[in-house]
Amino acid sequence: MLWDDVIQRLSKLYSAVLCDSLDHLEFRHQAMTHTIRPLFPEARIIGIARTLQSVLKPGRPGKPYEKELQALDTVQSGDVIVIATDGDFTSGLWGELLSSAAKAKGAVGAVVDGLTRDAAAIRRKAFPVFAQGTSLYDSYGRSEVVSYDVPIDCGGVRLNSGDVVFADFDGVVIIPVGALEGVLDLAESRASREKIVDVEFRKGRSVVDVFAEHGIL
Repeated sequence: MLWDDVIQRLSKLYSAVLCDSLDHLEFRHQAMTHTIRPLFPEARIIGIARTLQSVLKPGRPGKPYEKELQALDTVQSGDVIVIATDGDFTSGLWGELLSSAAKAKGAVGAVVDGLTRDAAAIRRKAFPVFAQGTSLYDSYGRSEVVSYDVPIDCGGVRLNSGDVVFADFDGVVIIPVGALEGVLDLAESRASREKIVDVEFRKGRSVVDVFAEHGIL
């Protein structure tokens, strides 16, 4: 599938119906933890994962931010920066300047299962960032990106660079690239049927009867 076609199809969908479709296809661990939230309600991401692994690393390295900067220089249009922290909440791993750099290279968002900072400035730049919270602390001397484009566990989801990231106000869903076409087909079907069920419910019909007819709730 052409990526432009994928974006067009995904743009009409939402995270919950994608998660339901992944569940149906036995991909049952694709939604990141509910504590990863958008910095602003309008934030929405549809893009291709670029993975970074950060770890707790006290002490000041000789080359600050080395791997993180290298990773940012490889970003391409449509990428989403996805940073796994191994549960590290000591500092803000993302911020305004990294958002500027990523956006200039064509990135469409960032997801961090730790903390970010510069939240107000990031919102002004309209760069979608999802994180577990904010911290004033700089990552230098506290946390360090040690690798990128490697398999990571982020927010409870195992993913690789190249997987598809979809994020909206409800949360973050990761679609394995090999399952994308099947997930899209099923999600589109479910979304269409949900609209029918919504119409039936608004008529005041029995919830039990409507569910029995359509199997969607």
